[in-house]
Amino acid sequence: MAAVDSDTARRSDPAGTTTSRRVFYYNAGFLRQRRVSRILSLAGYDLTLGTPGADDLIAVWGHSPYAHRGEAMARRTGAGLIRVEDAFLRSVHPGRDGEPPLGLVIDHRGAAFDSAQPSDLEHILKTHPLDDTALLDCARAGIARLAEAHLSKYNAFDPNHPCPDPGYVLVIDQTRGDASVTRGGADANSFREMLYYAQEDNPGARILIKTHPETDAGHRPGYFSASDQSDRITLFSDPVSPFSLLEGAIAVYTVTSQLGFEAIFAGHRPRVFGQPFYAGWGLSDDRHPIRLDRRARTLTRAQLFAGVMLLYPKWYDPYRDALCDLDTAISTLEAQSRAWREDHKGWSAHGMRLWKRAPLQRFFGKYRRVQFPSSAEGLPDRPAIVWASKPEVGPEGAVRVEDGFLRSRGLGADLVPPLSLVCDDLGIYYDPTCESRLERLIAARAALRPDQRLRAEGLIRRLTGAGLSKYNLGGAAPDLPPGHRILVPGQVEDDASIRLGAGAINTNLALLKLVRDKNPEAVILYKPHPDVEAGLRPGAIAPKQLDTLADLVVGGTDPAAILAQVQEVWTMTSLLGFEALLLGVRVTTTGAPFYAGWGLTRDLGEPPRRRRRASPTLEGLVHASLIDYPRYFDPKTRAACPVEVVIDRLSTGDLPRAGTANRALAKLQGVFASYAGFWR
Repeated sequence: MAAVDSDTARRSDPAGTTTSRRVFYYNAGFLRQRRVSRILSLAGYDLTLGTPGADDLIAVWGHSPYAHRGEAMARRTGAGLIRVEDAFLRSVHPGRDGEPPLGLVIDHRGAAFDSAQPSDLEHILKTHPLDDTALLDCARAGIARLAEAHLSKYNAFDPNHPCPDPGYVLVIDQTRGDASVTRGGADANSFREMLYYAQEDNPGARILIKTHPETDAGHRPGYFSASDQSDRITLFSDPVSPFSLLEGAIAVYTVTSQLGFEAIFAGHRPRVFGQPFYAGWGLSDDRHPIRLDRRARTLTRAQLFAGVMLLYPKWYDPYRDALCDLDTAISTLEAQSRAWREDHKGWSAHGMRLWKRAPLQRFFGKYRRVQFPSSAEGLPDRPAIVWASKPEVGPEGAVRVEDGFLRSRGLGADLVPPLSLVCDDLGIYYDPTCESRLERLIAARAALRPDQRLRAEGLIRRLTGAGLSKYNLGGAAPDLPPGHRILVPGQVEDDASIRLGAGAINTNLALLKLVRDKNPEAVILYKPHPDVEAGLRPGAIAPKQLDTLADLVVGGTDPAAILAQVQEVWTMTSLLGFEALLLGVRVTTTGAPFYAGWGLTRDLGEPPRRRRRASPTLEGLVHASLIDYPRYFDPKTRAACPVEVVIDRLSTGDLPRAGTANRALAKLQGVFASYAGFWR
């Protein structure tokens, strides 16, 4: 059957209008799996039922048991055939657990795992120049990102779970009868041969057989079992990171497993006993090689990755319902895998006010509901979290939780739920008296890869371009007096960041007096904290005192609108100082906020420890503070998401509105503001 290039999925009519290609199917799986049909539609393949014509296409799922229906119809009608499969970076759990894929491969020639005939992937790897600098840079970045985030095809494992002591030979099992095995020129004997040579080639070495995730989940048996174990051979099924497992291996043996593909990027030259898509390109030791005229080209690791992960698949963005690039797909899977890895054991939550419990359940309870014990004792079968300002109400060692730096469109004091939260297992970012997880992350980002720097630069551009801040409230800036303008942000004076990190200057009045004393000729703009303006928290300054210290009070004003028109910011510990850095505004701190002490601010306080560490660039600070540290939640898809999705939602206002009960409770809180301690 003649092959159809993938770029013919969409055709142009004489008027130049792009139209989609009709694709017929005879497998109910295409109807049931909405994500699959949606990706196909976005890629230009409109699924339909009926009898195709010679100009139409027929879709089958790989070489599944039902593929013969579509194959027979294609032979009878002359329609083209496309084989659809999951992409090589799929989801947290296997598809048999009901989780939709992040991408598909749509092949007009064959299937990537079928060595009996060429595929679109083989055609790409054989004929594409693969010499574009930008393409290869993206490939190297993708390799680094997957390794750093410990992302594989399936990701329901804990990267911190211990692996066996290094020095073993890794033998990779697969699911019995899988098409990647039977169509990859292999059978049960191939696995026996592989195990024999793993022992023969490595006399005296320990042999570790890694079982397949679907075997571990009880879906399908593998080729090896407990009967294969001996004093030298161990069957290993712990849910560990493939990257950690590969790091400890002295050699890797595989038949056709995708883990062999990942082994190449971990620095191995895997011994291959089948004919997988990654064999025959000079990067593996092929014991049963494909004919040389099929794969006669030697590729670099970056070239192989570019073909397999960048050029071949169609990646899907579930937040924007659109096709996307690999980088976006990695960010999606990174956020969703992090949520499973941190939440699947469940949490016991302490010190959480009633109104916070529903948002916390959405954030942390997807895989196992959060429990809210009435006592400070933790639950024996799950880790504990505690609101960061009240660590004493939780058990020792509880992870501290606090709002993130891109919180919401609205105030926490108005009971608007957060879009981001930070979880800190060492301390908390606003407490400089002890090390926090954020502090370690910032120090680790003193050196950035090119892709990390570009991502951070992109965040800065988008945040400053959209004028986003923590709460995203406030109106336009008033006309400002001319001169050298200094913005002084007010803070909530009983806030933990003031109590723990402000130092000697710990009130808004004291800060204003210092700024006026040090800058007698400057134009001082004072911005009260929104919670203080609303009368919900302490920190107000008497009007008479303000008149002598500030030239203008800019309450109710969008912080971004003001920051764009000032030359300096003086602050105790306010997050507005961090936002000022993004705009290139000079920042002076009198306390020790998380962004001070790294060489990016003028510090009148003394942030401990940080001066002895490597200094990050602004991009490194942003990467640690906005990408690495917080977790984000998309209220539209009700799923964990990357920071870029939250920026989209805040920029467009595409967010659900607070419910009637929430608004009524917020108004009631305002009436009884003097009793605020009861609900915060």
